[in-house]
Amino acid sequence: MKRYLFILSLFVFFTQCKQKTKKTTEKKAVQSTVKYAKGFDIISENGVKKLVIKKAFQSSHEYFSYTLTDKTDLSKNEIKVPIEKMVVTSTTHIPMLELLNAENTIVGFPHTKYISSKRTRNRIDEGNIVELGLEQDMNTEKLIDIEPELVIGFALHPNTKLYQNIKKTGIPVIFNGDWLEETPLGRAEWIKFFGALYGKEKEADSIFNNIEAEYLKAKEIAKNSDKQPTILSGSMFKDVWNVPAGESFIATFYNDANLNYLWKDTKGTGSLPLSFESVLEKGQHADFWFNCGLYATKEQLTTANIHYKEFDAFTNNKIFSIGHNKGETGGLIYFELSPVRPDLVLKDLIKITYPNLLPEYELTFYKEVE
Repeated sequence: MKRYLFILSLFVFFTQCKQKTKKTTEKKAVQSTVKYAKGFDIISENGVKKLVIKKAFQSSHEYFSYTLTDKTDLSKNEIKVPIEKMVVTSTTHIPMLELLNAENTIVGFPHTKYISSKRTRNRIDEGNIVELGLEQDMNTEKLIDIEPELVIGFALHPNTKLYQNIKKTGIPVIFNGDWLEETPLGRAEWIKFFGALYGKEKEADSIFNNIEAEYLKAKEIAKNSDKQPTILSGSMFKDVWNVPAGESFIATFYNDANLNYLWKDTKGTGSLPLSFESVLEKGQHADFWFNCGLYATKEQLTTANIHYKEFDAFTNNKIFSIGHNKGETGGLIYFELSPVRPDLVLKDLIKITYPNLLPEYELTFYKEVE
């Protein structure tokens, strides 16, 4: 009996030791803070931080994983952080860097005339940001001269010759897929992507949490109206009227603003190509018309298509456009700022359609087409 107990105690002892050893060798993973975005993730394991790009191109499911460390080694996909000199390629990146107070790290940009932000335009005027030419035809010689530590790319396909050539020079490229997100908050959450590259995760989390809170608060406020105005959206391009599909991020805005978007029950996350006749049949009596192209006046609308005047929203002066609000060099504020500030887009829609619900708020992006 004593011998049995002795053997049993040894078994328990070694089992506990094995469990303790197993626990000490297990990877300790920190839960990701990414809530809405589907295209990237930030993962920490045993003190090693990785930035994972899950969707950077249309119709692609290839993952790209980068270890964020104290040195750059392209053979191991290691990127040195925090970044001190960066080239970005989309105006949507500019407000995110400004919110993180990191715009002073931008050393180059393709086609700088499209940048609207006054803060970053001042840096362009002072010669701190180099003009690199058109986005898909960047001047690689200038790019090499300014010696960026990282290029944040934007491309429709992974095998873009331009970015392949940049990589051959030894300059790392990470593709940003914020434009592929299908929800407003998903797009805004890409500020955390930049937060990881600058060692400013806490700041990025805090900024996004405030944007999320404002968005959700506005969404709740919109529910206080029991009347839902009907919404027409989009405009003609050649012979096709493109309306946002019912699962698109634009349709999400309309739904969250408690509006009756006429194509809300359609499938798809992009646009629906329709004939003018079918849109007129369904949307002729819509209460409001949003996103009518970049037209600023009704005269411009009828010059483009005389039949636009057949819509009630045209007659009742209920057409609203983003085409008025431009930077000093002609860039549209909406395209630059709205991805990271969906709360302001939502408040604009609510202010226009339910003005009494947000009495103190002033429009940021939209303006009536006069």
